[in-house]
Amino acid sequence: MDEHGITGTTASEIAASVRALHERGALRRGDALPPVRELAARLSVNRNTAVAAYRLLAQAGVVTARGRAGTVIAGVEAVAQEGYAQDSVLRDIGTGNPDPALIPDLSPALAGAIGRPVLYGEPVIDPALERRALAWVREDLPDQPVRITVTNGAVDAVERLLAQALLRDDAVALEDPCFLASIHTVRHGGYRAVPVPVDAEGMTVDGLRAALDAGVRAIICTPRAQNPTGATLSPGRAAALRELLAEHPYVLVIEDDHFSMLSQAPYESLIGPDHRRFALVRSVSKFLGPDMCLAVAATDPETAERLAFRLSPGTTWVSHILQRLVLAQLSDEAVLEQIAAAGRHYAERNAAFAHRLTERGLPTEALDGLSLWVPLPVEARVVAERLMRRGWLARTGDEFQLSEHPAPSHHLRLTVHDLSADESERLLEDLVDVAK
Repeated sequence: MDEHGITGTTASEIAASVRALHERGALRRGDALPPVRELAARLSVNRNTAVAAYRLLAQAGVVTARGRAGTVIAGVEAVAQEGYAQDSVLRDIGTGNPDPALIPDLSPALAGAIGRPVLYGEPVIDPALERRALAWVREDLPDQPVRITVTNGAVDAVERLLAQALLRDDAVALEDPCFLASIHTVRHGGYRAVPVPVDAEGMTVDGLRAALDAGVRAIICTPRAQNPTGATLSPGRAAALRELLAEHPYVLVIEDDHFSMLSQAPYESLIGPDHRRFALVRSVSKFLGPDMCLAVAATDPETAERLAFRLSPGTTWVSHILQRLVLAQLSDEAVLEQIAAAGRHYAERNAAFAHRLTERGLPTEALDGLSLWVPLPVEARVVAERLMRRGWLARTGDEFQLSEHPAPSHHLRLTVHDLSADESERLLEDLVDVAK
């Protein structure tokens, strides 16, 4: 037995001992395990036995290898969540939410969506929705053989896509700064996040090249309205990234086009005509409402086959009532015009606020999406604390950073499209004042 209480003479016995100590609370998240050589000496076993034991524990998600920092007990790390802050009396300007007044009324479509009951063994995807979804993605993936899968929202799609392709501790390239749900999904799936810097044109070529050199097996990219920055892939950047990925056709590329119908920017893609593993995911939550948990994933045929095993008829399918309801909304010209008007509204409100910030000495560019990414001359944490004393609750860029030891962020992500004229003016004055 070593000083931690670890026992065993085989890899499986040593791994079981560590798991038991962890379950009893004798080993907690962040506790360091002895180095391999040291453990082998204490237990009088071969070094390879200790290596195998730690490998079993890593595969089970019990430990995390941190290079020179050693092997530590893993655990669920807290990740900031999107949406309203709970139990806050402050005016929340960091929600990232759409305006409920701009979400189409579902009532007229409800009666037609009910229809006849769907029974076990019937097709997982409503045929009419499948045709509509194919038309939705075909013009953006014209050279690819695609199949449609329907999931319970974009996060569900990404989680299923990673699970069918990866093992625990596999590396995934994520944008940095990154969408909170993507961070959450990758961490809780037991994968390793490899940060790829983002600028105004999207993922950087050098950043993605470094991630590919590090052995990532999947890439999650937001082609437009990147959250939190609002960046959209430019045609030149997309072409350079496709050229780079041409050498890695079996790396799974997941494009989360979450803003799709609301976006004011054209769609550009990392997915080249010869790429073999890909998924274009489009959810409806930003324009039909977060409670409409449905997304379509256009994938290569093999990925679709693998996803099909995880969407069994009658057990893990997406409600056909929900599918019919979405189809009814996306087939209604009045609803489509309302969605387009909402997209213009978000863009106009963000542009107006950014312009006024720029006039007052805080240069800000309104890109795409529901929020603004505001650069600051001082640390964002300091500005957020000062804003709290004036009644505002803002999100700092620190919450979206992936790097293990990031520099303090100098950005705020602000959701301003739903502010009244008086609120907007007061926030402008307060923000300019506290950012000095």
